[in-house]
Amino acid sequence: MKRNLNDLLYFVTVARAGSFTRAAAHLGVTQPALSQAISALEDRLQIRLLTRTTRSVSPTAAGERLLLSIGNRIDEIETELDMLTELRDKPAGTVRITCGPNVLRTTLLPKLTPLMREYPDIHIEFDANHGFRDIVADRFDAGVRLGDTIDKDMIAIPIGPQLRMAAVASPDYFSRFSVPQTPHELTQHSCINQRMVKSGGLYVWDFDQDGGDLNVRVNGQVTFNTSEHIVYAALEGLGIAFLPEEEFGEHIEKGRLIRVLEAWCKPFPGYYLYYPSRKQVSPAFSLVLDALRAHRKR
Repeated sequence: MKRNLNDLLYFVTVARAGSFTRAAAHLGVTQPALSQAISALEDRLQIRLLTRTTRSVSPTAAGERLLLSIGNRIDEIETELDMLTELRDKPAGTVRITCGPNVLRTTLLPKLTPLMREYPDIHIEFDANHGFRDIVADRFDAGVRLGDTIDKDMIAIPIGPQLRMAAVASPDYFSRFSVPQTPHELTQHSCINQRMVKSGGLYVWDFDQDGGDLNVRVNGQVTFNTSEHIVYAALEGLGIAFLPEEEFGEHIEKGRLIRVLEAWCKPFPGYYLYYPSRKQVSPAFSLVLDALRAHRKR
């Protein structure tokens, strides 16, 4: 039987993506060509590999067995091909990183832009979202999270300083309402709530009280699941907001937002870049790590 390894790559990509549309976009082929290739593979093997519905695509029992058998091997082949870039004059390859939108804007892009200018054959794909992605299952090279949220089986590298939370509101808001002197007084204010993407619950504001934690559940007229909209609402005078201080930095400096309860906000571990401990690091990824290590104290 003549075998086409491209068909196996196509199958693994579709099975992992759960969608012919997403897989076709990732592979750079048309959806009909991809569907035809999978059908041809199933015809040659004389067994159904994928269950197709109008809404989703999922592996059959046979497809799941094939995916488990060859998926990791294809990953190893791609890694070895990336490693061949060591033989070239300039490192090349794609590094995929999942992270939050804020750390992408304030930390990763400023630190990695010089690297990308120096090595134009290195491509970095950023997946900016507010949720936690499984970097192994979703085939990311690395992720970025706060230091105290990373699994112990990962290698973690600090890429920035410690962080502090900040409670702020606009001058207009404080012209209408008193300035809170303790976190307990926040229950008497209109606060801008944050809906947590992973848990679905509302974020409980966490303060430091003589070395211990003080948690406050707040209420207000608006709730968001994105930090940029929380900042905007605070600027518009809709209430008191609570985010890492770097989210408000320029607005505090220019007086557009007033910081309160600063003594109750203590430093905590900042952002770390993390990746699987068993991962064979490509030359391009090594350069990314070196760039972040070199700048982490800035």
